[in-house]
Amino acid sequence: MSEHQDIRVAKETIEQEISTLKSLESSLDENLTKALDVLQSTKGRVIITGMGKSGHIGRKISATMASTGTPSFFLHPSEASHGDLGMITTEDVVVAISNSGESKELSDILVYCRRFNVPTIAITKNPDSSLGKNCDMVLKLPDNREACPLGMAPTSSTTATLVLGDILSVDLMVRKGFTAEDFKLRHPGGKLGSILRHVSDIMHTGDEMPLINQNAIMQDALLTMSEKMLGCVGIIDDQGCLIGMITDGDLRRWMAPNLIEEKVSKVMTKNPRTISPDILIAEAVNIMNTTGRGITNIFVVVDRKPVGVVHIHDCLKAGVS
Repeated sequence: MSEHQDIRVAKETIEQEISTLKSLESSLDENLTKALDVLQSTKGRVIITGMGKSGHIGRKISATMASTGTPSFFLHPSEASHGDLGMITTEDVVVAISNSGESKELSDILVYCRRFNVPTIAITKNPDSSLGKNCDMVLKLPDNREACPLGMAPTSSTTATLVLGDILSVDLMVRKGFTAEDFKLRHPGGKLGSILRHVSDIMHTGDEMPLINQNAIMQDALLTMSEKMLGCVGIIDDQGCLIGMITDGDLRRWMAPNLIEEKVSKVMTKNPRTISPDILIAEAVNIMNTTGRGITNIFVVVDRKPVGVVHIHDCLKAGVS
């Protein structure tokens, strides 16, 4: 197969799937709102189920919901028929996925839900199918052809199902007012977790902060910098407010025989850039990289008083660069 033919097939696949998504977009109606009302009001979990490719997509939909504020899990139809039906409670809602609507493996779940009055939502292209007729409401998938050249392998249909699941998840996020802080609580690990951490999570506080009074001399500053090992010292006034800062760079610029006898107020950089404890670490890194020549330390203040200090290495250790 030539490169030209590969690209042609790729573009045809994309175009067919885009066409299917446009059909999905134009078909959205009041049933979406009704389904969202049920999903939002449930006191239990959103249980997603489906066989084959629909099941694979269902797992992803469930994972997205669970990580964005809607408790959810995936229930395999075959496992449900062998004891896992007990996972479904009367406070849950079941979303059953089948493109054709004729997946026989879903029947036990549907019967169980009918028996215990568990709300059910079908995702299928055929509202008149067995699935559509036995669920409380139907979210209709487009009846477009598959992108597969044989028109058989689930391609366009699974894409539409995935996007419909994203629609449900995002709509629920908006309805519930799901915030970045909520997202962080559900993603403590990995890159997403590190991006959403705040300065207060990593800053040095209390006795770890290198601070001296404005009336001290440089000998005191050097001792404090050596003891705290952060490459800087903050200068505070008699009220405890941060008025200046001395860094390794300041020492190099002021290097002189009588340096240790100078008052810190003469050597310090006045009114240094500071940050608040509630900003994201990523924002702190950006500030340090774009402030003047770039800085490696920054003090965290509340009402002008230092409550912490952050070194660029702390940010790197937290996974933010």
